[in-house]
Amino acid sequence: MVKAARAAQVWRTYRSVSQPGSPGLGDRLKALPRMIGAVMHGQYPGMSKGKLAMMGMGVLYIVSPVDVIPEFFLLLGVADDFGVFLWLMGSLLGEGGRYVDWEREQVHRSVTVAPS
Repeated sequence: MVKAARAAQVWRTYRSVSQPGSPGLGDRLKALPRMIGAVMHGQYPGMSKGKLAMMGMGVLYIVSPVDVIPEFFLLLGVADDFGVFLWLMGSLLGEGGRYVDWEREQVHRSVTVAPS
């Protein structure tokens, strides 16, 4: 059930990436380092440091040799890593898109407010 929800989240993210006017996959991926920096410096209000830490723990879980369900349980061992991967990709791409939209809005505001 949980894995189905994660897969659905990834599917929604994929659909949002492919919509006209939405930030594309490349823009979202390139924005991730800027987003991480903005979250760490408190400049981006759209994401908490706690959520960023959860994403970091997701990366560590995927690359770590220590698992909750070890790989010697074959499919179960791989499935838990894949579930974390799906959640992580959906979260990163979704947050990356929201961050790109937020950046565009900030640029638009600064151009609109800037004196002539």
